[in-house]
Amino acid sequence: MEILRTENLCKTYGSGETRVDALKNVNISINEGEFVAVVGPSGSGKSTLLHLLGGVDKPTSGKVFVDDVDIYNLNEKQLAIFRRRKVGFVFQFYNLIPVLTAEENILLPILLDNKKPDRAYIKELLDLLGLQDRRNHLPSELSGGQQQRVSIGRALAYKPSIILADEPTGNLDSKNSREILDLLKISVKRYNQTLMVITHDVDIAAQADRVITIEDGIISKDEVIAI
Repeated sequence: MEILRTENLCKTYGSGETRVDALKNVNISINEGEFVAVVGPSGSGKSTLLHLLGGVDKPTSGKVFVDDVDIYNLNEKQLAIFRRRKVGFVFQFYNLIPVLTAEENILLPILLDNKKPDRAYIKELLDLLGLQDRRNHLPSELSGGQQQRVSIGRALAYKPSIILADEPTGNLDSKNSREILDLLKISVKRYNQTLMVITHDVDIAAQADRVITIEDGIISKDEVIAI
């Protein structure tokens, strides 16, 4: 079942001689439960695509539909709610709040929404992430791999239907990279989520259901990986 699609998605920065067409008429359709890797050279438009799919940046033209809702027809308040509840973001840089504990960082999206956390689910999440004995530690007391686990926990706290990850293992060694990817894959299966990962790592791309290649703002390849 389709969860996400774009129609003639374009993003342009600047004008005249400084104009950059970051994305040009991108049309993709992604199904519920799919694990999609997005690859391509630096500056090809991968991160721009992810930001537009997640409602972080606005397209110059074209549409993004999530569950058949055109997200850029939403007002700012509705779009903010969509971002918090429907999409989980994981970035290369962990972006944790330094004065909050690991558990408080994970709970942040829920608390910002004035909602009560599902404590059983948060405990399950801490167990899954191997953070139960680190839950009261500040980010400065955690290793890089542990901090990335916290940022994944924050992305998953709202049980989002879509996880968008931009180079989630970019700052990690190969062992931690494997563990982080395994955690994302377990979460996707367990909670029937859709995962889209931007990566330069061929090993990560090889584990996806599908690999989309972007070059110069255009999708040059869209391959389903045979299992």
